[in-house]
Amino acid sequence: MNELITTLTIWALPVLFAITLHEAAHGYAARYFGDNTAERAGRLSFNPIHHIDPVGTLLVPGLILAIGAISGMGGMLFGWAKPVPVNFGRLRRPKADMLWVAAAGPAVNLLMALGWACLLKLAFMNPASTYALPMARMADAGIQINAVLMVLNLLPLPPLDGGRIMVSLLPPRPAYRFSMIEPYGMPILFLLMFVGVLGSILGPLVGLFRFALATVFGF
Repeated sequence: MNELITTLTIWALPVLFAITLHEAAHGYAARYFGDNTAERAGRLSFNPIHHIDPVGTLLVPGLILAIGAISGMGGMLFGWAKPVPVNFGRLRRPKADMLWVAAAGPAVNLLMALGWACLLKLAFMNPASTYALPMARMADAGIQINAVLMVLNLLPLPPLDGGRIMVSLLPPRPAYRFSMIEPYGMPILFLLMFVGVLGSILGPLVGLFRFALATVFGF
């Protein structure tokens, strides 16, 4: 029980910020490129509370962490927030600007991963501090969840951000055909997860990203 409480305490803030600020970034990017739908809906905020989805932000990550703490077998942690409403048709250049709106979420995860990496480096530089170990564990959790969300969302599968980026980059006719996958995107994603293919894809990419961070920051 103590291990479960410790795990949830360490991961709570990193997970909350990684999931919700990813979603908020889409709204801010959309407003910058001409769509104020999120602002009119009262969803344009970096306050995580405005974006919490009870299932995707709290229940699913909590269950994954609890199962990992109890069984000792960690799974690939992920989750989602309430989608920020974006009307791509209201963007000044809908097809071109879609790329930047979609990329905003993973970009924020990258920035947060870098921020957590700085905190981890600070913890390693002050090993005698009382807060060094908990700070290092929370920073490591922050790097992990942001790396997973960044890599996952960059997969070229609509409605993931990577799928929308592909739609933006492809010529009009192939882009339209590719976008037709979107209604089936999430079922495909969950199928890949349950058969283990998703983990096989994400694992090496997340590991490579973490190795790059470790190399740059020297930890």
